[in-house]
Amino acid sequence: MREEPDISIELAGIRMKNPVMVTSGTFGYGEEFAQLIDLNKLGAVVLKSITLEPRVGNAAPRTVETPSGMLNAIGLENVGVEALIEEKLPYLRQFDLPVIVSIAGETIDEYVRLARRLNDIEGISGIEVNISCPNVKSRFQERLFSQDARATYKVTSKVRRATSFPLIVKLSPNVTDITQIARAAADGGTDILSLVNTIAGMAVNVEDRRPELANITGGLSGPAIKPIALRMVWEVAQKAKIPIIGMGGIMSAQDAIEFIICGASAVGIGTANFVDPQIPLKIIEGMKAYLEKNKIANIRDLVGSLKC
Repeated sequence: MREEPDISIELAGIRMKNPVMVTSGTFGYGEEFAQLIDLNKLGAVVLKSITLEPRVGNAAPRTVETPSGMLNAIGLENVGVEALIEEKLPYLRQFDLPVIVSIAGETIDEYVRLARRLNDIEGISGIEVNISCPNVKSRFQERLFSQDARATYKVTSKVRRATSFPLIVKLSPNVTDITQIARAAADGGTDILSLVNTIAGMAVNVEDRRPELANITGGLSGPAIKPIALRMVWEVAQKAKIPIIGMGGIMSAQDAIEFIICGASAVGIGTANFVDPQIPLKIIEGMKAYLEKNKIANIRDLVGSLKC
């Protein structure tokens, strides 16, 4: 009897049953989605970005549907790191999957304090450094850390020294050359790169001539951004020789496989979770079917196999 293809992967010591992750901000803290799907079948879960103190986020309306996607300006609403540790992580320990905690701050010191606070907490497999949320206005920054290579290097290197967990830096597409930012993060000591976050955009109500979002602008996600995300993953894969988590508009197994062929070792599913929570599991099964059909024994053989 023919063996099933091997879709397991390892990212900087994070062992995953498959390359399919659910992304930060689209899966909450797991409790609600655990009622809808078997979390144990996922490759990993990345929790909603956490800050030192609880945040209420931006004013409503905070989401709006757009052609082939959606805009959001949630503003990093979250329960704060202490509530995460005491109330959210204990629930997730019952599941057999890696849990990645995403951290966010307005200053480098805040990122460092978060990394140190989480460093000895049970049930965490890695830390995602979210330096690229486009929906948070900070009195300390003229632009995002992820839009400046020197700032990216500085925050990455300082967080790297503050934690022993595998480190993932999440990059913004809202830059001129994403490879420069990627190299800065790699030089700063990140183990893994995650790209891309949402693309800055806006929508207007023509009846009252006002922005659809209270924040005016928001982050565009969904199928509309997939071609941009694919291009950026491919570009970064040529320059930064560390694992990449590719994301941006993945709705099907074919979408996910495109990212892997372009150089991603794993993929993140985001907006699709709002459409159908079963999509990540359907993608996993679709990956297996693709490998069987094409007689590929190991998913890792597909990574970066684009023929140019």
